[in-house]
Amino acid sequence: MSDLRRAFADGKAFIPFITCGFPDLETTGKVVRAAAENGADLIELGIPFSDPTAEGPVIQGANIRALAGGITTDKVFEFVMELRRDVKIPLVFMTYANVVFSYGAERFMARCCETGVGGIVIPDLPYEEKDEFSAVAKQYGVDIISLIAPTSANRIAMISKEAEGFIYIVSSLGVTGTRTEIKTDIGDIVRTIRENTSVPCAVGFGISTPEQAAKMASLSDGAIIGSAIIKIIDKYGRDAAPYVAEYVKSIKEAVRNC
Repeated sequence: MSDLRRAFADGKAFIPFITCGFPDLETTGKVVRAAAENGADLIELGIPFSDPTAEGPVIQGANIRALAGGITTDKVFEFVMELRRDVKIPLVFMTYANVVFSYGAERFMARCCETGVGGIVIPDLPYEEKDEFSAVAKQYGVDIISLIAPTSANRIAMISKEAEGFIYIVSSLGVTGTRTEIKTDIGDIVRTIRENTSVPCAVGFGISTPEQAAKMASLSDGAIIGSAIIKIIDKYGRDAAPYVAEYVKSIKEAVRNC
């Protein structure tokens, strides 16, 4: 069992997303630890990028502020190295293809291996172009996390068969952000995934409440939440960690009991 699949070993998983360096790395460290201590099974760490095309205004704003504060990819790797002293749950990065290209794909994957980051989500990397990174990622034991969207249709089986780590199901068309209702037939997508792989799948985009998280987790293997957490950090700034802890605890309880 890979390190990432371990996150799903004890039931439904909750995966929070946190932008590194928003509002600063010290706060990010406190928030990540608070999430890990209060039920997060795997944490998705965002490496800021100047043109995050998959993100809505909330996470876009976090990216801009983190970059303005001097965050670099090197600083993120150094931060994760320090984080790994006490945070033992699986970690993945979420960033964009240009970040990996500009850093150097082999250097990037080698540093993921060095810092204990088991996978990477690259939302602007088409399935047909994943070979750009997959060979070097495999060399260093890093999973390229596949995304399946409502528009994937006949490609779901093809993507599922080659998936590794876990599959990220995008619940809604458009960018990240909270939504009052998720209308996509997640159950149908999951059925197709199950027919083609045993790799676990989790649903993200648009989830913000315990009720939504429980519903999505009941249909899949877990729930992913980003914008709602970034909103909490935006509201409370450097004092956000206990509020994130309370939120994560409520979501994990809902997911566990779904």
